[in-house]
Amino acid sequence: MISLVLLVLGIRSFGLLPVLQYPFTQNAVVTVTTAYPGADANLVSSFITTPLENAIAQANGIDYMTSSSTQGVSVITVNLKLNYEPDSALTEINTKVNSVLNQLPPQAQKPTLAVSIGQTIDAMYIGFYSDVLQPNQVTDYVVRSIQPRLQAVDGVQTAEILGAKNFALRAWLNPEKLAAVGLTAADIYTTMAANNFLSSSGQTKGQMVQINLSASTALKKTRQGLGGALKRCRQRHLGCR
Repeated sequence: MISLVLLVLGIRSFGLLPVLQYPFTQNAVVTVTTAYPGADANLVSSFITTPLENAIAQANGIDYMTSSSTQGVSVITVNLKLNYEPDSALTEINTKVNSVLNQLPPQAQKPTLAVSIGQTIDAMYIGFYSDVLQPNQVTDYVVRSIQPRLQAVDGVQTAEILGAKNFALRAWLNPEKLAAVGLTAADIYTTMAANNFLSSSGQTKGQMVQINLSASTALKKTRQGLGGALKRCRQRHLGCR
């Protein structure tokens, strides 16, 4: 009876054994991207890439690192050891990055981390075009409606948008007029950014209706933002006139 049980179990187990042509291997790569608008490559390398590399190098499971510092952007690629758990490495690297955030320049954006497992290639390109919507409106629609659905598909790691046309306000400054009033482009940028915000003002209630109030100073025209901005800048630099 014992021999018969072993025989049955052996035959049963033989059909459940996995057959692999190659052994299971997993290569994971963690990418740390940090934006520093307005900085050249040397500043990005000194104040962004170097502190982050020194901190990330202390994490476990790292095989080797590569980095690139270009104008306004720092990209650090961390290649993990073979079959090392990517989630554990991502958590530890994120902890190391957070430990040196106070050493980064205030103007630098917070680093973003992304992990890719195995060989990642672009499997599909989808183009979007509209005869009715503007390019920035098409980008807004893709970001809000299309991208989340694509990323939710099983097997899709990320849906990246290439050539995005985001909403932006572009202002052309006259350097001669700025010099005449003692202003710089940085003054205009700072003042316009300080006067461009969204905030909730509360609620108003009627007998049957309740309405949420919001204060929006979103700038849509250059004259709209530059009018009061230039006046305040002149008062700060030259005194009230």
